[in-house]
Amino acid sequence: MSVKQCLLLLMLALGTFGAQSALAGRMVDLGVFDRADNKRLPVYRHAGGHWVAGQPGHEYRLTLRNRTGAEILAVVSVDGVNVITGQTADPSQSGYVIAPYGRLEIQGWRKSLAQTAAFYFTDLADSYAARTGRPDNVGVIGVAVFRKKQPPPVPIAREAFPGSPDAAAAGKRAAPAESAPAPGRQSNERRRDEAEAPSRLGTGHGRREHSQARYVTFERASSQPSDIVQLRYDSRSNLVARGVIPAPAPCGWPCPTPFPGFAPDPGSPISYFSP
Repeated sequence: MSVKQCLLLLMLALGTFGAQSALAGRMVDLGVFDRADNKRLPVYRHAGGHWVAGQPGHEYRLTLRNRTGAEILAVVSVDGVNVITGQTADPSQSGYVIAPYGRLEIQGWRKSLAQTAAFYFTDLADSYAARTGRPDNVGVIGVAVFRKKQPPPVPIAREAFPGSPDAAAAGKRAAPAESAPAPGRQSNERRRDEAEAPSRLGTGHGRREHSQARYVTFERASSQPSDIVQLRYDSRSNLVARGVIPAPAPCGWPCPTPFPGFAPDPGSPISYFSP
């Protein structure tokens, strides 16, 4: 059953997506941008899941792109916590409204209509979820996407000749088709992925910064999300250990390099240049 709610709309929506820098869902693309290194984090696919490698201490923001030509609602969670309300996340909660084919940046936990507290990668114990007694889902970012309820079409009147077969049918309306059931919240593959040991990298509650938003009204077409996108994260070393990222190839010592430095004069000591 659809419910009418007041929701938050983030006014500034920027950012672009590279082919390997965002997780493409059916209705929304989800990416992670490292604000310290000023780059989008590549998405790695492993055992049916999708991962990014975070650097402890680095601030980051989430980037979302609406792939549809209609307004959608995105209920976003980090570490199992709703990024707007701070509640233990559930798809029925408040979210961000994204315009048709629009882009959105979420840079932190929302504190008011004008401020957020920055996301940053940190140890599990320092994560916002763990510090508020909810460490079980640290290491995952989720987006539940809802379509907007559309007004019923205006019926088109037509006249039938008296006595014609159409006359008896005039005024009768076909019953609206039942909407297709929404997909389950998680596939079996995702559930198996969730059963693995929790990651040791989480998201902290950082500095306050300006981020303007306003309330809007959005009526969901269904009580169940039309799409769910899930992206997991951990430190690079942990992802290498899990086999998500290939381990560096072993190299003998000294390891040869094609550009070791400037060319020295014959017989002179070799010097190396490092930027």
